[in-house]
Amino acid sequence: MSPVQIRGTVLTLRRVDAYHAMTLVAPAIATKFRPGQFITIAVGGPETPMLGRRAFAVHDVRPDHGGTVEFVFEARGPGTRWLAGLRARDTLDTVGPLGRPFPIPRDPSSCLLLGVGYGSAPLFALAVRLRERGCSIDYLLGGESADRVFGALTARRNGRSAAVATTDGSFGARGPVTGLMEQIIREARTDVIYACAPVPVLREVTAIAGRYDIPVQASVDVPMPCGTGVCMGCVLPVTGTDGITRIVRSCVDGPVFRADLVRWDDMGTIPFDALGAPGWAGGPAGPGGYGYGGPGSPLVSRGGLGGIVPPDQQSYAG
Repeated sequence: MSPVQIRGTVLTLRRVDAYHAMTLVAPAIATKFRPGQFITIAVGGPETPMLGRRAFAVHDVRPDHGGTVEFVFEARGPGTRWLAGLRARDTLDTVGPLGRPFPIPRDPSSCLLLGVGYGSAPLFALAVRLRERGCSIDYLLGGESADRVFGALTARRNGRSAAVATTDGSFGARGPVTGLMEQIIREARTDVIYACAPVPVLREVTAIAGRYDIPVQASVDVPMPCGTGVCMGCVLPVTGTDGITRIVRSCVDGPVFRADLVRWDDMGTIPFDALGAPGWAGGPAGPGGYGYGGPGSPLVSRGGLGGIVPPDQQSYAG
């Protein structure tokens, strides 16, 4: 379904340890939302020099209770600090829902939901859908310290199990969340992993899951200045099922990707063998060695995922 642009009204703004949780009245977005999608918000007010919108993963929606949408953020820059200063009944220029959602298993499966910091927020709406499908849910949450672990209480109430790790050891095990992964995978007999975390963590999650042949659906956390695919500010290299690497946009082709198809070590670069890259072997090389996939072939994929399987077309046996 297509996104909408609305004036969302702030219903509540509450502090959750190191983070803030804002609830907007936005029924047109709430009724269309699917777990894993996000919204973008214009920040700073009508006369602001901050032209870029801010993207936020949706934590919770209540389409039957006023049509509310809740997201979680950390006030660490001028845009998010401005958001943290708003009050109830203020309005925000909001666009959503945006992006491709998490795929849901066809059959009941054992699912591990892994999140770091407030990146855990979108996993809880996903958990609701997974439980409706009859899936078992195990949580693995982490953060730098106890106040930066989001949703641990909810996870313990609603999950089959919930494990926590913090860098400083102030809550749960000391160390990275990935240090607990293998034990949980073995004990829970995990069928699929859903992860939302910084890129270095997603890289390690993918590597560990690969040793157990477990698929990972990763929500990739990269800056999204526009959220609609126009600015090309959120591109990353992803290999399609046809074996060709394309530079795709996280905001429209993601943010959820099959983790084994993301070229984590090449994030922030244009790999030499990507479609349309300098020296690409798939097309003729002109002066200076620039190869392209034929006339009009874009360096950044503008027409969809090509050989990359969209999340809504992926399924799992379980």
